[in-house]
Amino acid sequence: MEDEPVVPEPATRRSKRARAQVRTADFTRTDKIEDELEEEREESSDDLQENRRKPKRNKATEGASTSAAAARKADSSLIEVVKGDGKEIPDVVKRWVEHYDKNQKSATADLLSMLFEACGAKYCLQEEDIDMTDVDDVVVALVNMARRGEIEDYQSSKRAFKNFKDNLIYFWDNLVSECQSGPLFDQSLFDRCLDYIIALSCTPPRCYRQIASLMGLQLVTSFINVAKVLGAQRETTQRQLNAEKKKKIEGPRVESLTKRLSMTHEKITTMEEMMRKIFTGLFVHRYRDIDPDIRMSCIESLGVWVLSYPSLFLQDLYLKYLGWTLNDKSAGVRKTSVLALQTLYEVDDNVPSLNLFTERFYKRMLELADDIDISVSVCAIGLVKQLLRHQLVPDDQLSSLYDLLIDDPPDVRRAIGALVYDHLIAQKFNNSQSRSTGSDSDSSEVHIIRMLQILKEFSTDPILSLYVIDDVWDYMGGMKDWKCIIQMLLADNPSAELDDVDATNLIRLLFASTRKAVGERIVPATDNRNPHYTKAQKEIFENNKRDVTVSMMKTYPQLLRKFMPYKDKVSPLVEIIVHMNLELYSLKRQEQNFKAILKLMREAFFKHGEKDALRSCVKAIKFCATDSQGELQDFAQNQIKELEEELIGKLKSAIKDVVNGGDEYLLLVNLKRLYEFQLSHRVPLESMYQDLVHVLKSFRTIDDEVIAFLLLNMFFHVSWCLQSVLSSETVSEALLSSLVEKRDALLEQLEYFLDKPLKLHGDVSYKNQLAYRVCGILADTWCLFKRIRFASTNLEMLGYSPDESIVKKYWKMCEQLLNVSDDAEEDEGNREYVEETNADAVMFALAKLVATDSVPKEHLAPEIISHLEKYGTSVSETVKHLVTSLKKKGDISSILVETLKMAYQRYLVALSGNDKSLSSKLFQECKSLAARLSGSYVGVARTKYKAEIMNIVKEGISYAFSHAPKQLSFLDGVVLHFVSKLPAPDILDIMRGVERRTENVKTDEDPSGWRPYYAFLDTIREKYLKNEAVKVADGKEGTSVRRRGRPRKKQDLQGKRLFDEQSSSEEDDSISGSDQDATVEEKQEDDEENVPLIHSLKASSKLRSLKVSKEDKRDQTRTVDAGRATEELTPKTSGASS
Repeated sequence: MEDEPVVPEPATRRSKRARAQVRTADFTRTDKIEDELEEEREESSDDLQENRRKPKRNKATEGASTSAAAARKADSSLIEVVKGDGKEIPDVVKRWVEHYDKNQKSATADLLSMLFEACGAKYCLQEEDIDMTDVDDVVVALVNMARRGEIEDYQSSKRAFKNFKDNLIYFWDNLVSECQSGPLFDQSLFDRCLDYIIALSCTPPRCYRQIASLMGLQLVTSFINVAKVLGAQRETTQRQLNAEKKKKIEGPRVESLTKRLSMTHEKITTMEEMMRKIFTGLFVHRYRDIDPDIRMSCIESLGVWVLSYPSLFLQDLYLKYLGWTLNDKSAGVRKTSVLALQTLYEVDDNVPSLNLFTERFYKRMLELADDIDISVSVCAIGLVKQLLRHQLVPDDQLSSLYDLLIDDPPDVRRAIGALVYDHLIAQKFNNSQSRSTGSDSDSSEVHIIRMLQILKEFSTDPILSLYVIDDVWDYMGGMKDWKCIIQMLLADNPSAELDDVDATNLIRLLFASTRKAVGERIVPATDNRNPHYTKAQKEIFENNKRDVTVSMMKTYPQLLRKFMPYKDKVSPLVEIIVHMNLELYSLKRQEQNFKAILKLMREAFFKHGEKDALRSCVKAIKFCATDSQGELQDFAQNQIKELEEELIGKLKSAIKDVVNGGDEYLLLVNLKRLYEFQLSHRVPLESMYQDLVHVLKSFRTIDDEVIAFLLLNMFFHVSWCLQSVLSSETVSEALLSSLVEKRDALLEQLEYFLDKPLKLHGDVSYKNQLAYRVCGILADTWCLFKRIRFASTNLEMLGYSPDESIVKKYWKMCEQLLNVSDDAEEDEGNREYVEETNADAVMFALAKLVATDSVPKEHLAPEIISHLEKYGTSVSETVKHLVTSLKKKGDISSILVETLKMAYQRYLVALSGNDKSLSSKLFQECKSLAARLSGSYVGVARTKYKAEIMNIVKEGISYAFSHAPKQLSFLDGVVLHFVSKLPAPDILDIMRGVERRTENVKTDEDPSGWRPYYAFLDTIREKYLKNEAVKVADGKEGTSVRRRGRPRKKQDLQGKRLFDEQSSSEEDDSISGSDQDATVEEKQEDDEENVPLIHSLKASSKLRSLKVSKEDKRDQTRTVDAGRATEELTPKTSGASS
C-alpha cells in the first residue's frame, strides 16, 4: 500500500522502526545544534548593530529568549506535534509522561483528546469527567459529528496524509517505549485507550476506522517490542536463578531473583493480554473491512507480528487469516498476504509450525501464480519457490505452473524461469541429490542436459522453445558456456542422454543464447519498441560477441560439416555467424577457417531446398560479404558471384530437363533458391528471362507451385531492373524498351490465369497457392508501374494502368480467395510460405492498390468495403485502415454510397429468388455494414465530415426512391444510421424533403411496400424531437455558455461522504439527499416550460410517476435512517466490515 507507514520488522532483521528512531533522534540533535548556531548568529548580528552603545550581551535577556522558545514548544498540543514534522515527538512524549506522573487524569484527557482529533474530530474530554464518561456515549457523539460533516479529512493531500500517519505511528511507539517503567502496566491508561481505539475502529465513518486501525495495529507492534525485551530479561533472570539454586544456598539473592522473574512474567502476560484484546476487538473485524487499504494494513501488520513474535502468533489461530485473504477481491490485499507468507517461509525454524497451514492453503498459493494481477502473480511465484525449497509441494502439482513459461506478461515468465532454474536445472531444493552428486551437479554440462529435457517438451514448436530459453537465460550460466555447448555437439560418442531431438534443441539453444548475448530479442516484445541500451550494456554485448567468435572460430567449420545434412539443424547453425565479430578472423590469423565456413555455407545452400535453410544461408553469406574486411571481403564477394553462376547453370539444366520431358522437382528446388536469393540480391537473369516465359507458355500443365515460383522470379527480375533504371542518371531507350517488354510479358502470363478461374477449385492445396501468388504479384506490379508515378517524366513509357475489365477479373479472383473457409486455410497451414498465401495477404494487396491509386478506386473500393461483414478479424482491420486512409485524402461519400448500394443489391437479388433465410441474413449484413461505417463519424468527426454525411444521406434517399416502393427499405436499413449523425436542423430539412417526395403519390395502394417509408419518418421525427429537447434543456433561455477547462468543485462540502454504511454502493450518496431531490424537481419544472408541447405531453406521466416514487423513497429513507441510527452507533458492531 502506497500510503501505509512502514511497519516495524523483527529485531533479528534490524527493525525499520529502530532505524527511524535513530534517524529522528539525529534530526532532533541536529535541530538543537542549528538552534544554538542560529542564536549565535543572532548574537553576532546584535553585536554588530549595537556595538557602540552595548559592547556586551545581557545573559538574562539571552536566557529569557531560550526559555520563551522552550515555553512555546511546551505549549504545543499533542496533535499539533503529530501534524508537524515529527522531530519534537520524543521530547513531547517524555514531557507528557512526566505530566502523567504528576496528574494522571489531566494527562489522560490530553491523550484521549489527541486520539479523537487524530481521527478528525475536535472532541475534548475534561479531566473531571474521565472516570464518569462512558466509552459508548463518546463514540456515539463522535459519529454524530461525522454525520453532520464536522470532522477534518486528512486525506485531501496524499503526501501530507502519509506524513501524518508516519508521525502518529512514531508517537505511539515512543509512548509505549517511555511508559515501560510504569504507566504501561497500571491497567488504567492503556486499557482506556484501547477501549476507545477498538470502539472507533468499528464505527461507520471510514476516516475513524482508518486512523483507529492504524493506531491499534501499531500498538500491538510496539507491545511486541516491549515483550521481546522483557522476554530477554526473563531468560537472563532465569539463568541467574538456576545458577544460584545450583549453589544450594538460600538467601536474599534467590528471593530477589525469584521476585524479579515473577514480575517480569506478569508484565509479559499483561502485554500479551493487551495484544489479544486488540486482535479480537479490532483485527478480526477490520481484516475484512470494506476499505482495501485497511485490509492491507491489517494483513501487513499480522505478517510482522507472526515473524517477530512467533511464540504467540505462529499458530493456526492467527495464520488462518493470512490464508483466507489469499482470496481477497483486491489485488493489493492478495499481494500483501503473499509477501507476508513469503517472509515467514524464509525462516527455517517457522516451517514445522506451518505444516498444517501449508497443507490447507498450498493449492491456493499455486493458483495465485496465474493471478489476473501481474504483481500478485510474480510474488506468488516467489512464494512457491519457498515452498519448493522446503519440499512442501508435490511435483505433480506443478504442471500448470510450468505452462506460464510461455505466458504473455514477461515479468511472469521471468519469475517462472527463475523457479524452473532453481527447482529443475540447478536443483537447489533437492538436498539429497545435491549431496550425492557433489560438485558435478553445478557443472554447465549437467545444467544443459537438464535444460534439454525441458526443451524436449516443446521440441515440435521452435517458437515455444525460444520462450523457454528466454525465460531461463538470465539465471542459467551454462547457456553462456559456449565451449561446453560446442564440445557436447562435437562429441564423437555422445552420451546416452542425448538423442537427435536433443541435438536439434541444443543447436537452437546455442543460436538463441548467442542472440541474447549480443543484445538481440529472441521473443517479440509487448510494446514493439526498439530496446535502448546504455554504454555499459553495449560494451558487454561487444565482449560477448568477441567471446562467441573466439570460442567458435576453430570449431565452426566442424559443426557445419557434422550437421549440414540435417535441414532442421543447418538453419540456426549457419545464422550464428551473423552475430560474430568477423574482424577477429584477420587479427587471429584464422583466414582459412573463414574461407572454409563460406564454402560450407555455399555447399549447404545447394544441399537444401527449404525456405528456412535457404534464407539463413543467403543472410549469412551476404553478411560475410559486407562486414568482413580486405582479402576476406573479396573472397566472400567472389563466393557470391560463383554462387550466382552455379545457380543459373543448375536452373538452365533443370529447364532443359523439363523441356525434354524430365521431372519438375529440380526445376522447383532451383526456382526456390533463386527466389530466396533475389529477395536480397540482384541476379543477372537477362539471358534466361525468355526461357522462363517459354516454360510458362509451352507447359501449361506443369505443377502450380512451379508456375508460382516462375512468376515470382520473373517479377523480382523486373523489379530489380526497374530499380536499376530509377537509380541511374542516364537511361538508354533500348534499356527502357527491354524493361517494358519484360513487364508486358509478365503481365500477359498473370492475366492468363485471371481468365482461368476454374483452376482455383481443385482439391490440391497448391492450386489455391497459385491463385494467392497471382493476386499478390499483379498488385505489386501494378503499384510499381502505376501511370501517375511516371507521368510527365522522361520515363513516361514505363507507366501502366490496367483496363477496367482486367480489374473486375482480378476482383473476382480475390473475392473467391476471401471466401475460402478458415478450415481450408488451416489445412494449408503446414506450407512454408503460408504467411504470403492467405486471406490477409490478398486483402493487403487489394488495399494497397486502392490506397496508392494504382487502379481506379471507384469500383474496387466499394467492392472491398461492401464485404466487410464477411471478413475475419485481421482482414477487417486492414479494411478499416483503408477507409481511414481514404478519408484523409478527401471526400469518400460517393464510395460509401456505392458500397452500401452493392450490399443492398445482393439483398434484393436474394429477395427476388424467394430465399427468405438468405435475404434476411443479407439485409442484416447490410444494416450492420451501415452501422459500422456510420460509427466512424463520432465526436468531432460529425462536425468535420458533416458535408460528407449529408451527401451520403441525400444520395441514399434518391436511390431508395428511384424504384419506390421496392427499395424503400434502404431508408430504414441504411440511410437512418447516417441521419442520426446530423444536427437537429438538418434532420428537419431531410424529413421535410422526404415528405415532399410523396405529395402526389398514393401510398395507400401498397401499405406494406410503403411501411419502411413511414417507419423512417417516425424514427427521424423522434430523433429530431429528442435533439431539440436536449438542446433546450442544456441551454436555459438560450444564454448559457458551456464552460471550458477543468470543472469547478462543488461548494456543498456537507454532501461529501465521510463515513460508510453497511453497503459500499451507498458510498457516493449525498448526505443531504432531500435537498438535492427538491432542487432537481424545481429544475425539471422550470425546464418543462421551455420544451416543445409534444415532448411535454409524452413526458408528463413519466415525470409524475418519478416524483411520486422519489417522495416514497424519501419517506422510506427517513424511516430506515431513524432505525439504523440506534443500531450502527454502538461501538460493538462491525461498522463496514462486509
